[in-house]
Amino acid sequence: MPEGHSVHRIARQFELHFVGRVCEVSSPQGRFAAGAAQLDGRKMIAARAVAKQMFLEFEGDLFLRVHLGLYGAWDFAGEISTDATMRSAKGRIGQTNQRGTVTEDGDAGDDADHVPDDDGEDSLRSIGAPRRSRYRMAEQEKVEDPIEAFPPDPVGQVRVRILTETAVADLRGPTACVVEDPAGVQRALDKLGPDPMNDDGPEAEKAFVDNVRKRNVAIGQLLMDQSVVSGIGNVYRAELLFRQRIDPYKPGKEITVRQAKALWQDWSKLLHDGVRIGQMMTMDGLTDAEYRKAMRSRADRHWVYHRAGEPCRVCGTEIRVADMAGRKLYWCPEDQK
Repeated sequence: MPEGHSVHRIARQFELHFVGRVCEVSSPQGRFAAGAAQLDGRKMIAARAVAKQMFLEFEGDLFLRVHLGLYGAWDFAGEISTDATMRSAKGRIGQTNQRGTVTEDGDAGDDADHVPDDDGEDSLRSIGAPRRSRYRMAEQEKVEDPIEAFPPDPVGQVRVRILTETAVADLRGPTACVVEDPAGVQRALDKLGPDPMNDDGPEAEKAFVDNVRKRNVAIGQLLMDQSVVSGIGNVYRAELLFRQRIDPYKPGKEITVRQAKALWQDWSKLLHDGVRIGQMMTMDGLTDAEYRKAMRSRADRHWVYHRAGEPCRVCGTEIRVADMAGRKLYWCPEDQK
């Protein structure tokens, strides 16, 4: 399932290439025909991600709310950028250098090497000028075969297609794809915990701390609850708890204020990093060579996730795995006592 950083990056792709443009909206599959008809011919005026949900705002106080769920993905094609890098405060588009740093002048320096990983993930491509490309964005991002004609024919069961003169976005397999009015959007937002990409200030931190410490539920389960905190999935859950050396089975009400604040601040850091570089890099303190190796191989990116039976990178204890909240939990029984 895509985690919070992926959804924020998808929203930025819409910001770059769809916001401010009149859109043709259709449902090639047919299942969203009525909703598409409501949005067709309207200008998209904003794109916002909160937690694992995205809200595309159109003229006339209409919103398309999308939750990708386990199997959903957006395919972008046309004159698009193959890295939805953030805009600077001045509104210009930056590039990412090898460490993922955005530069306002678009100069990524000598470190802006293209580093696809061994699994085909391709998130470190400099943004450059939009090019006629096909780009798949879900849990991972991947540049696919370039298109020969625009717009390309829909591929597979496309729930909704959003088309402008230069770009197209096809949605497949979402858990939710709904047209909402402002009241419906607010109801959805009211169910979500704080999202540090949207607000990492003291009030958001306090909301997270309070949400955790009032519950007699294991912290490993609470971090996956989107009403407690937005955007954390299975990878980030395991990595955050290891980074803070917290037992995943410790009840939320036993988490200290200091621990809860540290979790929130670390989540803010990892989420911002993930949005910037497009990958869940959770290890730090790496040399340049180690960093480049980690960007090429997911096996070298994480402390404990997906490392069951392997030695802990810190103490050598065998990493354990168990089911929690319907997902596999990884942790070190020695370092996370």
